[in-house]
Amino acid sequence: MEMENNQLTLCGVIQSEPVLDHEVFGEHFYRMDIQVPRLSGAQDLLPVTVSERLMNSQVTPGVRVTVHGQLRSYNKVMGGTGRLLLTAFAQRLSPPDDEENPNTIHLAGAICKPPSFRTTPFGREIADLMLAVNRAFGKSDYIPCIAWGRTARYAAGLSVGDKLEVQGRFQSREYQKQMPDGTVMNRMAYEVSISRLTCLKDLPLPLAPMERENAVQ
Repeated sequence: MEMENNQLTLCGVIQSEPVLDHEVFGEHFYRMDIQVPRLSGAQDLLPVTVSERLMNSQVTPGVRVTVHGQLRSYNKVMGGTGRLLLTAFAQRLSPPDDEENPNTIHLAGAICKPPSFRTTPFGREIADLMLAVNRAFGKSDYIPCIAWGRTARYAAGLSVGDKLEVQGRFQSREYQKQMPDGTVMNRMAYEVSISRLTCLKDLPLPLAPMERENAVQ
C-alpha cells in the first residue's frame, strides 16, 4: 500500500546477498545493502528490506536496481539497549533510470521531540529533528532528519506537534561511540538529509546556493 506521506526512491548497486530478516503472516522479508551515489561523488551504503514476492534475478549482488517504497523504522535490542533502526522498505523494483536523481525521499509528518540545534567545530549550523510519519493500519515510523544552515536555524524554532513536509535523501553516516569501559566502537547511523522543508502554515523555504551544496555533501 503506497502512501503519499512517505515516498522513497533509491537507485544503486546491490552489495550483499539478501538475508532472511523476519516473517509476517507467512510472508518472508529479506534484508540487503545497496550502494547509492551522492551528487558529490560519495557513496551511501543503505539497508533495504524486500519481500520474497519481489525476489528475482534482479536481487543479486553487483546488479544495479531502482527501489521504490517507503522509509520504515523499528526498534531492536542490541547490546542490552534498544536502538531505532531505519530501512528502505521496497514496494516495487525496476530497472535503473539514469535520468532520475538516484536518491529522493518525500515525508510528511509531525515533530515528536524538541529539535536540537548545534554548530560544528567548522562553523556549520545543524539541526536534528525526529519526524513521526503515519503508516497504514494505525502505525507510525519515527524518522531522524538533519537540516543545514539557514534551514537548520529555521527548524530550531519549531515545536513538538508542528506538521512538516520534508524533501531530501536517505543517507548513511559513520561515527564513533565511546563505551562505558572506555573503548570506542565504529557505528553507522541512518537519517534523512533535508534539502527542502515546509511547515504546514508556511511557504517552502528555499536553500541558498552554498547551503544546497552542503546538503548534498
